[in-house]
Amino acid sequence: MRPIHPTAGDAPVRIGARLRSSRLAQGLTLEQLAQAAGLTKGFLSRVERDETMPSVPALVQICQALSLPVGNLFEEPDIQRVALADAPLINMGGVGAVERLVTPRAEDRLQVLRSSLDPRASGGDALYTVNCSVESLHVVSGELDVVFADRSERLVAGDTVTFPGRTPHTWRTGESGAEIVWILVPAAWSGSA
Repeated sequence: MRPIHPTAGDAPVRIGARLRSSRLAQGLTLEQLAQAAGLTKGFLSRVERDETMPSVPALVQICQALSLPVGNLFEEPDIQRVALADAPLINMGGVGAVERLVTPRAEDRLQVLRSSLDPRASGGDALYTVNCSVESLHVVSGELDVVFADRSERLVAGDTVTFPGRTPHTWRTGESGAEIVWILVPAAWSGSA
């Protein structure tokens, strides 16, 4: 058997967006990073736009100034796709609702639920809360009312309402039903079981 020599891939290495994201997350300007790394602002700007690739010593300087391990720039992101047809059915307690978890079960940063609501479907007569910090509801099609203790919000296709997750509420559709997306931040429960 002959040894196989590894070859470099054809795709260019793009680290600029990750460096820019790290810089912005820390609230640093290009000028501040340039000063901390001992490099020029123009050079860093070109690196962030992937117009130039820094030398290894320059990359180490940039990463040290950002307190970012160099290896993090080259890690593959954890990208997971969930097709709607494959998303598990869940039961949030609504009547006339077919609900699917469209984010991975083990995702704990947020949960996205897609609900198909029949005409006159509801979340029940009693107000309820969800154990999360922020809850957001987007209407894909149809319309529904979101009922809070002190008021009701009529939502139609394209509307979104966002509120603290522990706010007592319920919902109900009219004669046409609705397709909606719920976003819960962080995830309200662990779907890993």
